[in-house]
Amino acid sequence: MLAEILKKSFDQYFTAPIEAWEEFAGYCEPVTFEKDEIIKSHNAVEKYFYFILSGSAGIFLWNENNFVCLDFAFDHSFCCDYMSLLLKQPTPLQVVSLEQSEMVRIKSEDFYKLGRTPVGQIIVQISAETSFIDKQQQQIELLTKTAEERYKILLNKFPAIYSRVAQKHIASYLGITPQSLSRIRKFSK
Repeated sequence: MLAEILKKSFDQYFTAPIEAWEEFAGYCEPVTFEKDEIIKSHNAVEKYFYFILSGSAGIFLWNENNFVCLDFAFDHSFCCDYMSLLLKQPTPLQVVSLEQSEMVRIKSEDFYKLGRTPVGQIIVQISAETSFIDKQQQQIELLTKTAEERYKILLNKFPAIYSRVAQKHIASYLGITPQSLSRIRKFSK
């Protein structure tokens, strides 16, 4: 069943045979996290590649006196400190479960082993490419869109975000204060 969930989630990017996902699933172990539980601490090395079965996670960066939210991941998506996973080095990024979450994880060494198979190479490459595109789009929006426009884009991308993620994290992701977000929400209704 896990292989089918993985395949269905990834088919929009690349249609890999179910056997590739069965192999991937064979390396996975189930894990659960409570709300606000740290999955990977800042200044640590990422040891796992996660797939969220249910729940959500955020990627945060320590900046002066608090954490800034850089990204969200929800049901049926991958998440981890991908930079740390690729570099095999500590980064200032922290991964946190934003709600009670069920995930599967694969050890970094097994992730690399799968990445050396023909289909695994494609899956890893497409994962990296889609992550890059998403981050570039986010940067473009941050520099060219108003806070109100970024808010609307976020709601289109994640319609149920307010029932799942704290407002302070949403505001941080948008690059505004929680008070500004409250005003935007009030006038957008």
